[in-house]
Amino acid sequence: MRLNLPSFLRRRGLPKELLESGEARIMHISDTPDNTYPFILNLIEKSRPDYIIHTGDLVDNIKLERKPELKERYAERVKELLDILENSGAEVYIVPGNEDNEDVLKKLVRKARIIKPGEIIEINNVKLALAHDPNQLNPPKDVDFILYGHNFRTLRRGLNGVLNVNFILLGSKKVIKVKYPDGT
Repeated sequence: MRLNLPSFLRRRGLPKELLESGEARIMHISDTPDNTYPFILNLIEKSRPDYIIHTGDLVDNIKLERKPELKERYAERVKELLDILENSGAEVYIVPGNEDNEDVLKKLVRKARIIKPGEIIEINNVKLALAHDPNQLNPPKDVDFILYGHNFRTLRRGLNGVLNVNFILLGSKKVIKVKYPDGT
């Protein structure tokens, strides 16, 4: 199913604060089926994130863990998403998920940084613990945000990229959540 995304964004609109804030921002996504790629592209164009963090399962509708024979199809689809992310002008971080093939990602990535699950990064003095599965995390108390995906679990200080696209305004550390289109 392809979505009429420009009209979707016009109907729903993006939060005014996200569009008008001059603060540097992170966009966090996770577990993205390929039918969300046009939405992601449109959202990037409208919100202009400085950083994009994907916490795994880049082609969530292709379950490589159970069907490794779909690796070639996965490579084609993940290339499409990587092109969107890497041509956005944002600095891109990717934590591979259980349905990703890390060898394929390493081969196709041009600019993005591949992060190990549980790794902590710092962007503009904001500490972020990153993983695909929240069970891969044991962050110290001084971490500002925990970014993950994989399931619908919620964590204290955690932002689940399955539930929403999460934007973090880095100066104020304010979080703005944008819903994915229905049916994704």
